[in-house]
This record gives sequence, C-alpha cells and structure tokens, in this order.
Amino acid sequence: MPSPVNEEAKYDMAPSAGMAAPKMARSMDRETTRVKIEAKFEVGEYKILILSATEATGLETWLKRNNYKIPDGAEPLLRPYVEAGMKFFVAKVDPKKVQMVDGHAALSPIRFHYDSEDFSLPIRLGMANANGKQDLIVNILSPDKRYEVANYKNVVIPTNFDVKDSVKTRFAEFYAALFDKTIEANPGAVVTEYAWTAVPQYHCDPCPELDVNQADLMTLGGDIVQGQIAQGSFVLTRLHARYGKADMKDDLRFKDAKPITGGREQWSKQGLEYGAAPSDQNYFQARYAIRHWWTGAIRCKNPQRGVWGGPPDGNYQPTIAANKLAFAPRGKLSVASMVKRDLWEIGLKKQASASPPPPAPAPNGAKFATPPGTKAMGFGFGASAGLVLVALTLLVARRKK
Repeated sequence: MPSPVNEEAKYDMAPSAGMAAPKMARSMDRETTRVKIEAKFEVGEYKILILSATEATGLETWLKRNNYKIPDGAEPLLRPYVEAGMKFFVAKVDPKKVQMVDGHAALSPIRFHYDSEDFSLPIRLGMANANGKQDLIVNILSPDKRYEVANYKNVVIPTNFDVKDSVKTRFAEFYAALFDKTIEANPGAVVTEYAWTAVPQYHCDPCPELDVNQADLMTLGGDIVQGQIAQGSFVLTRLHARYGKADMKDDLRFKDAKPITGGREQWSKQGLEYGAAPSDQNYFQARYAIRHWWTGAIRCKNPQRGVWGGPPDGNYQPTIAANKLAFAPRGKLSVASMVKRDLWEIGLKKQASASPPPPAPAPNGAKFATPPGTKAMGFGFGASAGLVLVALTLLVARRKK
C-alpha cells in the first residue's frame, strides 16, 4: 500500500448560468468550504480518501461534485459526525478489478484502525443508500469479555432445539427465517448469535474444520492490539442486526456484558437447556439438531435409551453451517413447520403434524423416549461462528453380562 499523502482541497461552488457577477461572487463566498484530504491511497480495487470537513453541507457538495455516490438529503446524516470532528473514509471502486462470485460482486475486505474512547459503530451513513432491509454482523474480539449494545434491546437467538430432516438442505433459509421471527418478536433488537472463549491450542466445542491460526489473528488486528489476543486467547462475540432506513435512530454503542452459556446439549432434571444462562465463561452458540432414533436390532436385556451421539459406524457427517445468510430466500419457509417444540423464547407455536410419527422399534413393544435427566452427547459442534446444525443418532448400549 502506498504511503498516505496529506493535502488540502478547496472546493468552490459553481455559479449558475446567467448569474450577475456581484451576486455570483457573493454566492461563491457563502458556499466556498474547505474539505481536507487527510490521506489517499490505492489498494486492490479501491481508490481511498480519508476526509475531514468543517461543515456538513460543504462535504455533501464536495462528494457529489467529485462523483461519489451519495443520496440527496445526506447532510443531516453527515452533520453529527462533522460536528464531532470525525473523519470520513470514502472509496471509489474500479469495476475492472472486482471479482464476481456466484453472480455477485465480491469486494475485498478493508481493514483500518483508529483510537477512540467511544466504543461505537457509525451505522447511520450506511442507511442513506439502503433499499429495504440490510443485515449488519459485528464480530468483536476481546481479551476476556463479551459485548452487547448499550442503546438498543439485546436478545439471544433461540438455540438448542430439534428440527426436522428437511432443514438439512435448507439450513441457511431456515436460520434466516428463525432470525426474522426473533426480530419480529423483539422489534429493534440486536441479536447475540455467538459468544465463546478461545484459548491457545484449544478452540474446540465448537470444533470448526479450520481453526483460527496466527495469520488469521494478525489479519483480524492482533498485530495492532498485541497482548493475549495476538497469542490466541480471546472472547469472540457475534452480534447481528437487521434494519431499514427508519429503524435505527442512533449508532450502535457497545458495552461489556456478563458471561453466558447455551447451545451445548446440556441436560438437567428440567430437560434440555435452552436460551442463555449466566456462566463463569462465555460458551454460547446457535445450535440445532436432527435426531435419528436407533432402528437396528436390540438384543441386550436392559438397553440404555436416550444416549445421543454420532453414528455407531463412525461415519460422521460434517457439521452444517448457515452460510451466505444475506442471500438466503426469505418468506418461503415456515419456522413453525420445521421445529419439534414450541419456541416459547419468541412466542412461536410449532405446527401440528398431520399425523403422529410411527413409534421407533423397541424390545417388548416399549417405546423409545428421552427421559428427563438423561445425559446426552453431541458430536460435530461448531462452525461459522456458532450457527450450526448437527445430526445425532440414538445409541443403544449393551450391558456387559
């Protein structure tokens, strides 16, 4: 990346045709503003400028006259940032350098850093060009804390419930529908989807196929923040918001929050855990399971039922992650028809089946069941920041004689 270059640009408003000279001069005096280019450089497909300004109207005019795509009426959105003395990161994209992935333009990620006492994310400018709803996912790396927003409602995504087999081929669509139902039940909320403690050399449960390596940590800012994050010890929080132009009246402001756990296939006398619970460490993920009852022969006299794990033949299926959520179809899948319990967390009733499923085979005509208090095992946890779907099989253990 070339070294940034500082320069100052003086922008003069162009006079209208036919304007009298004295009036034209007065107009130019009134409208002349100074926009300072703090830095400029090119990287990848981007031509980037860092701007500062002393007046929002002048900045809006400067951007338009320099062919930046900015909607009409952007001045009210620019004003609070100008008055706060913030700088503006603006970029032009060279279409010839843009890669296409699955028919969509895939822009390269941009990394920049700055120091601030105010831990917030400016989002209002991003709404200026919004056409309908847009998704915002914020991943926060912290040495030892999870984070949530201080100025909007916080909720956690419903987790740890069973779903039907058909979810396997429509998981991204299912998760997008579940997320939308969660927001519908909690208007204006920001959803916590993941909060997990990682330690060096052990990032399992969840166990992604590709672990976070040292190069990843450096790319994510470990080279800047240094300390234990650079060594692989951190808490990752994933927050997800979905909003339109009129939904968010303020930027996202973050605060540290107490640790939570959830989505780990933990059982108690009350049954399978759900939601998030206070904890000493952060271990929360969005996790959903497809369960398959044992259909093989059972020859032991006293089988142990309700012990869930991977396939007995060891042929584990990979964990499915809900990828490309922004492109998942919406409005075509009913969450109520895909879940196997009421999602009381968001006030959703499961859809009644047309006919009850046939009972699983069992010796002496007994039906399989998962009794309260039964411990369970889950394999293949975790991927893509905790949005995971796992397949579990009922294991029937033979007692030794």
